Amino acid sequence: MSLYDEATEIKRSEPDAVADSFLRSYLVNRDDEESSLYTCKSRPDLEALSTLRKEMISREKDYGVKVSASWSTLTVTDDGNWKNVRTDLIIAGSLDGNTISRRTESWSFGLVDDDGWRVCRAMKNP
Repeated sequence: MSLYDEATEIKRSEPDAVADSFLRSYLVNRDDEESSLYTCKSRPDLEALSTLRKEMISREKDYGVKVSASWSTLTVTDDGNWKNVRTDLIIAGSLDGNTISRRTESWSFGLVDDDGWRVCRAMKNP
């Protein structure tokens, strides 16, 4: 394996690292091709997270603001065949570099080991 291949290899050995990379590609970079590298091969249930991303994009367009996502510590629990990764997503709106709105939502991500860990579901916690 070349040095380039090692540096660019998708690492899916730890569920929390995969969830972090998935969130970065899906909510920060908004890159579906990149985020698909971290999701289940067969129909992941990401509808709730897709709705959140659409809302973020809509608010940017409607209000002329920048909407960003960040997250707190990723906590992994074992759920039988799944690993469950919980975190708080922080959604912030800013205008001219000043935060004008901010909210925190608790989310859970279900991951399975399918040739490395992959995100198969995303759920907003009640």
